[in-house]
Amino acid sequence: MNGQLYLDSIKMTLATSSIVKCIDIVQERVFDMSGFIRIRLRLINDDFMELMEFFRIQNDQAETVEYRYQWMDSEKNMLRKRWDNAAHYPELPNFPHHVHVGDDGQVQAGQAMGIVSLIELIEQNKEINLLPYKSW
Repeated sequence: MNGQLYLDSIKMTLATSSIVKCIDIVQERVFDMSGFIRIRLRLINDDFMELMEFFRIQNDQAETVEYRYQWMDSEKNMLRKRWDNAAHYPELPNFPHHVHVGDDGQVQAGQAMGIVSLIELIEQNKEINLLPYKSW
């Protein structure tokens, strides 16, 4: 695998996802062994997501180095969830991976994931009830 093949797999996942309505690739940079992508999505319930991932290729596999995946309501006023690996909350299991839940400042332990894993999580685990939105 190289950087372009990994970006292509992200784009294919988004293009074929049952929860993605609109895709806007804001920025991408790809090299043979690393890359960066920033994407804005509209989900089928009109919620907004902004995804940012920096990755590298090691042993023919993509490894997510830094990420921030933010999911908001359709008006971008309310945070639904934000997954990231900024070096905050060292007391949480799986540090630095964590999830911000809602606008009330609640933070939970997270897990390492790439964009494809995030979309699969939302689709397969029914992370959201898309029409209409309900708290989880």
